[in-house]
Amino acid sequence: MVPHLPRTGAALAALGLLLAGCTSSGGSAAPAPAQAGSSTPAPTSPKPSVAPVEGAPTTGIPPALDPSDLYAADRPGLLSAQARTARSLVYVPNSNDNTVTVIDPRTYRVLRTVRTGRLPQHVTPSYDEKVLWVDNDLGNSLTRIDPKTGSFGRTVPVDDPYNLYFTADGRHAVVVAEQRRRLDFRDPQTMKLQHALKVPCSGVDHMDFSADGTHALVSCEFGAKMIWVDMQRQKVVKSLALRPGSMPQDVKTSPDGKVFYVADMTGAGVYLIDARTIRVIGFLHTGSNAHGIYVSRDSKTLYVTNRLGHSVSLVDVATRKVRDTWPIPGGTPDMGGVSSDGKTLWLSGRYTSEVYAIDTANGHLRARIPVGRGPHGLCIWPQPGRYSLGHNGVLR
Repeated sequence: MVPHLPRTGAALAALGLLLAGCTSSGGSAAPAPAQAGSSTPAPTSPKPSVAPVEGAPTTGIPPALDPSDLYAADRPGLLSAQARTARSLVYVPNSNDNTVTVIDPRTYRVLRTVRTGRLPQHVTPSYDEKVLWVDNDLGNSLTRIDPKTGSFGRTVPVDDPYNLYFTADGRHAVVVAEQRRRLDFRDPQTMKLQHALKVPCSGVDHMDFSADGTHALVSCEFGAKMIWVDMQRQKVVKSLALRPGSMPQDVKTSPDGKVFYVADMTGAGVYLIDARTIRVIGFLHTGSNAHGIYVSRDSKTLYVTNRLGHSVSLVDVATRKVRDTWPIPGGTPDMGGVSSDGKTLWLSGRYTSEVYAIDTANGHLRARIPVGRGPHGLCIWPQPGRYSLGHNGVLR
C-alpha cells in the first residue's frame, strides 16, 4: 500500500514522482514503492471455468438515451427505482487502514468506520445497483454493502480485485486483477470465475467503455500504454503506446463518445484519444499527478484531479480546453464522484487522510473531513443512471 505521508506540501512535492498512481497490489515491475504485504506469495490463480465468448452478439446493451450524450441518463433526479431506495451516504475505502469510513453527505459527519479486507481500493456499485462492493485487493475478496441501509455484509473470495467493472450488457463482472495482469470475467451475482483474460498490460488499472458498450479502453499504469479490449469476445484487439514514462490512470469517455480522456500522472495532464481509431489526438496540461476524471451532471465539464498539484482542473467538453482550476491548499485530491444533484464534488485526499466536499458552482471547499490513512476510490451513493459500469460510480 502507499505509505502514509506527512501533510506538508513540501514533503508531498519531494516524494511525488516516487509514488505509485492508483496501484497497490505490488508484484509488477514498476516505479512504485513496496506495498505492505506485497512480499507475501500470491495465491494460486484459478483456471477459467469456461472458454472466452466467441462471436458474441451486441444485443442486451441498453441504447443511449441520447446518442450525442452518453450521460443523458445521469441528470439530477434521474435515479433508478433501485437507487431511490438507497440511503444517501459517502463510502471511503482507507487502503492503508483496511477500513471503510461512512460519511453523512448532508452533515459532513463521520458515522462509522468499518474494518474490511486488506487494502480496500474502491467501492463499486453493481450493474443492477443492488449491491456496493468493497474491492479488497490484498485481501483477495469483495465485501458486500447493502445500499438501502449502508450495512456491511458477507465477504466473497475473489482473486486480486484491484478494481471492478461490469460489461455493458450486465452479463459479466470484470475484476481488474492488476498483479496477475488479468481481466477476470465473472458471474455478476456470485462472482464465480468464467474466463481469466491474460492481458499484455503492466499495471492494468482503469477503463471506460465505447459509446456502444462493446469495447473498453484500459490503462496500463506501468507499461506507458493503453489496450483496446473487445468486451463481447473477451480479447485484446489493439495496443496503443503512449510517451515513454507515461503512467496512465483514470479513463473517461467524452459525452459524445468520440474521445477518451486518459489522466497521465507523470505527464501532469490528460491524453485525448480518438475513440474510432484509438490514436492520440492531443494532450491537455492540468496539474501534477493528474489522476481521476469525473463528468458534471450537465455533461459540459470534466473534473480532473491533480493529486500533487493540490487542485482540480475543469475541462470544457465543447472546446476540449482547461477553463478553470480550483485549488485545494495542501490537499491531495484523488478519486470520488459528483453528488446526485450535481452540486457537490466529493474526493478522497489520498496522502492527507481526508475527504473534500467541493461546491461545483464555484470550487469553494465546503468541508475537509478527517478519515483513515490512504483514502482512495470513494463512492457517493446513490447516483443517477440506468445501470453501473463499475469503478467507483460510472453510470449510463
